[in-house]
Amino acid sequence: MKPALFALAVLLAPVAAVAQSAAMEPAVLRQTVDQFLQVQTAGLPGKVTVAVGNIDQRMKLAACPAPEAFLMPGSKAWGKTTVGVRCTAPSPWTVYIQATVSVLGNYIAASTPLSQGQPILETQLVTMQGDLATLPASIATDKAQVIGRTSNVSISAGTPLRLDTLRSKPVVQMGQQVKLVSSGAGFRVSAEGKAVGNAADGQVVQVRTPGGQNVSGIARAGGLVEVAF
Repeated sequence: MKPALFALAVLLAPVAAVAQSAAMEPAVLRQTVDQFLQVQTAGLPGKVTVAVGNIDQRMKLAACPAPEAFLMPGSKAWGKTTVGVRCTAPSPWTVYIQATVSVLGNYIAASTPLSQGQPILETQLVTMQGDLATLPASIATDKAQVIGRTSNVSISAGTPLRLDTLRSKPVVQMGQQVKLVSSGAGFRVSAEGKAVGNAADGQVVQVRTPGGQNVSGIARAGGLVEVAF
């Protein structure tokens, strides 16, 4: 080896050794997971607290300038979860880190027993506070989401209310005289009819016309049914 090349190799040897021995800091992994979960839960109604699990100090991962966090398909960003962190360069690796995400916020519960099919009144509701991450995703967080709706089942006092078990207040009821309306570019047609069933706003309902024909349309407030022709 030429003297100049030998000298250069001697100078670069310590740098190469340092680069080879550089390892990913556990603190950086924890920060990556924490920031990722903070972003994922930014829209949740409540105060979010992220607790990242311990990382095995014996695990040696090559240093990564841009670690990327991700969730496995079907995983949630709240409650007890697992976040993946991967590196694509200079040395590819993937590691999975456990975390717990708590969401302290308000939710709506029944203050008195609620009967199936009966419209829910504000006096029958109470606002409570707890970890929303431990409750169903469809939990009601505002009384306005519940008032006037009916439950598919009887509910005991103290039970959190789930929106997926509640029916919206009907805007069209069976036997009600309604107005069938259809509109388009430059025209609007209307006719009278009688609702064959109950329907909330936006739901499909059948209407019997004076001629005995059944027509399906979208129920709207004010006794209107929108029909597409």
